[in-house]
Amino acid sequence: MQGEMASSVICTETQSRVSTVLNRDVKQFGKKFMFDSNEETCWNSDQGECQWVSLEFPQSVRVSELKVQFQGGFTAKTCRLEGCPKDGDITVIGQIYPEDNNSLQSFPIQEAPAVAKVKIIFENSADFFGRIIVYSLDILGEKAS
Repeated sequence: MQGEMASSVICTETQSRVSTVLNRDVKQFGKKFMFDSNEETCWNSDQGECQWVSLEFPQSVRVSELKVQFQGGFTAKTCRLEGCPKDGDITVIGQIYPEDNNSLQSFPIQEAPAVAKVKIIFENSADFFGRIIVYSLDILGEKAS
């Protein structure tokens, strides 16, 4: 594969949103803790089916890899990755099957289209109540010209 090495496409201008935060306690469990490079902090969702994280980029990107670190017992057994171009329709750009453990897991995404928005939908939580705990989340790729 030619071109530059893929690097993180998440930057300070990237806007993130999450489905829920445990007890609405954003100070302790908010979304920012997925991106703070601190292994002690995490986003902790509340209970309920299909929690999600969405990211909106200042410019279009081509996603080549998703990196995620869950807390074992609070992982998603399947994750659906959806993307949306600036003015286009949502398409599924990947389906991944994380293992239920605490390690940083990495998933290559093949031939993703250029998208301005990415949504990661956590399906089939290992937790009976559907909670998801993510210590770190990163999306690698390149800016789409």
